[in-house]
Amino acid sequence: MSQKIRIKLKSYDHALVDKSADKIVKTVQATGAVVSGPIPLPTDKKIFTVNRSTFVNKKAREQFELNSFRRLLDIHNSSPKTVDALMKLELPSGVEVEIKV
Repeated sequence: MSQKIRIKLKSYDHALVDKSADKIVKTVQATGAVVSGPIPLPTDKKIFTVNRSTFVNKKAREQFELNSFRRLLDIHNSSPKTVDALMKLELPSGVEVEIKV
């Protein structure tokens, strides 16, 4: 088969992304394929500013931050055994996985 598989992981919790990436690397290496990564991609930060009170005290505000962490994995020299192992792999529910062949 010998094709390149690119996996992008995204989550709001950095520990979940790192655990998922380690799990993927271990299963892929067990099948004999070559893995490059996990490569950390830039963190997306969204900052929300909200008024503390509804009517008075316009200057009193609160800020909230939402971070999304991303990792990139490239798999080379993959076999059908590698693809089957990836399909059977269970990852935590807070991780979004995008696979491109």
